[in-house]
Amino acid sequence: MRPADRVHMVITDRLGGGSLAPYDGRNLGGAVGDDPATVRQNRDKTASEFGLDPARVVYMRQVHSADVAYVTEPFGAEPPALDAVFTAEPGLGLCVLVADCAPVLVADAGAGLVGAAHSGRAGTTLGVVPALVRAMAGRGADPARMTALIGPAACGLCYEVSAELRDQVSAGLPASRSTTRRGTPALDLRAGITAQLTAEGVTEIRHDDRCTIETPELYSYRRDHTTGRFAGYVWLDA
Repeated sequence: MRPADRVHMVITDRLGGGSLAPYDGRNLGGAVGDDPATVRQNRDKTASEFGLDPARVVYMRQVHSADVAYVTEPFGAEPPALDAVFTAEPGLGLCVLVADCAPVLVADAGAGLVGAAHSGRAGTTLGVVPALVRAMAGRGADPARMTALIGPAACGLCYEVSAELRDQVSAGLPASRSTTRRGTPALDLRAGITAQLTAEGVTEIRHDDRCTIETPELYSYRRDHTTGRFAGYVWLDA
């Protein structure tokens, strides 16, 4: 088996789960008001469909930070506050939950390392994705060998913000500066994260260009307010 064949990256959607309105479908978020038993069923169903052991999936308590942890097993019922994880453990699924923020999945197949980051406006500004790349490099990964997937997020034509906030973010990350279709200030997280990955030496950058706000089969907090979470998963085969 080629090293690259061991790496799996998947983006879910809201179809096929058991959650009722307003979470309709495959809600994987455990802190959004949905029935906890239904969320657990959705998570177990999703992991099983991917060939993962539901008890071997790592979930974070995402807080819009730049904190990264190396993991060898799930955290359990009380995950720590952080926004990126990585591992070398085969069969250990890493899950990042989103509903407008970008899920970013990273792998160096040659080094046998995979990672996942939750990169919204705050996390992108703080540099959670560069922090993940550097942490992986600290354990033997090479950014030049890495593959990154930036998943669906609120796009730069829809993610409207105040002029002050756009100026604040783009001062440190110029690529994130954008304008909506209506000509109002906006942020393009995907462009900003791409620039960050490029600056770290990652050249193989893939995009799922769907906008969460414009795509009904994806959850979007900005569009619906009370809503669920879809996910990005990454893992290594044995």
